[in-house]
Amino acid sequence: MTQTLLRRITRTARDPVKLRRAIVVLMSAQGQPAVDIAHLLKVCDDYVRDVIHAFNERGFGALDPKGSGRPPKKVDEPTRTKIRAIAWCDPRFLCQPFSVWSLTKLRAYLLHTNVVAGDQYRDAAPDPA
Repeated sequence: MTQTLLRRITRTARDPVKLRRAIVVLMSAQGQPAVDIAHLLKVCDDYVRDVIHAFNERGFGALDPKGSGRPPKKVDEPTRTKIRAIAWCDPRFLCQPFSVWSLTKLRAYLLHTNVVAGDQYRDAAPDPA
């Protein structure tokens, strides 16, 4: 039963991480040693062992990636919409002395007009010098 589900995952998985993990577990279930699996998939044997141990502990949930690989969004959707509208607008209509936004100028304007809070952009870009 487990091998049938793993085969289905290897055929239908769209996420490459989930696919690779399912192949590791399937090959292990078929009796392949971790070193051989690592060599075939071009990964280190510690990765193969970690995947197998995680699958034994958590089951199919261990095949899913831990996250999207990026931190959660810090800006909500209404704020994103407002930022997009400002970015597409000619800065002269907003009483700015230039005709094209740069990322630094847009960031400064968004902070100055309180569209975004300072802590939302703390890691996104350095302060303009």
